[in-house]
Amino acid sequence: MGQALGCIQVDQSTVAITESFGKFDDLLDPGCHCLPWCLGKQSAGILSLRVQQLDVRCETKTKDNVFVNVVASIQYRALADKAQDAFYKLSNTRAQIQSYVFDVIRASVPKLELDAVFEQKNDIARAVEKELEKAMSHYGFEIVQTLIVDIEPDERVKRSMNEINAAARLRVAANDKAEAEKILQIKRAEGDAESKYLAGLGIARQRQAIVDGLRDSVLAFSVNVPGTTSKDVMDMVLVTQYFDTMKEIGASSKSNSVFIPHGPGAVRDIATQIRDGLLQARTTE
Repeated sequence: MGQALGCIQVDQSTVAITESFGKFDDLLDPGCHCLPWCLGKQSAGILSLRVQQLDVRCETKTKDNVFVNVVASIQYRALADKAQDAFYKLSNTRAQIQSYVFDVIRASVPKLELDAVFEQKNDIARAVEKELEKAMSHYGFEIVQTLIVDIEPDERVKRSMNEINAAARLRVAANDKAEAEKILQIKRAEGDAESKYLAGLGIARQRQAIVDGLRDSVLAFSVNVPGTTSKDVMDMVLVTQYFDTMKEIGASSKSNSVFIPHGPGAVRDIATQIRDGLLQARTTE
């Protein structure tokens, strides 16, 4: 009805392109406008000024021969002061943008290895945006933002990358575990050495105390019992130690069977053997 009456409505965030007898005439802002069709004026079309987004999926190969799908999101809009160029100079804006994106991505990604592609995706996005801005500004379009939203290697490559990462983490965990076990063994060995050292000190002190006690006993017995010699006292002490040893062996529930010659003659032989050993050691010295 509006066209029949020569009126046209232009919505917000759009501009209308009018022609006069097929030639560009004017740009109409949002609102209601009269187009006297009888004078050859007509609307050629509506151009949106809103920001639009185009997702481009590009398959390419990295420097280490891995095929990846790079997904780029291009946000663009037509410029109001260049609406004529945006409407007339390009027949398919989205296809034109897609061609430039393919060109830049396929020129940039093959120079990088797969890991570097993930690390430098912002650099790739800036390269795409720079190229698009330079090319599309001649056609009345502005590139608002360019994002590399996804990098998809082959499924087998992703699985291999995950396995490599898992193996590296397991290796680090094994090294940490081995280091912890090493520290435990060192501490255990240090504790065992300290324990043996203290036990040795205890045994040395015990033997020194026994020797001191025997010396004091021999001296006291010789003084209090006239006519006895040191040999007699040592024989008696050895007999006492012998019976104490037999008592401890018999009292222990965990001791094995021990067969020792028992009797006065056996005790005398044991005392003689100990005394002879001491005399031989002294002679050797």
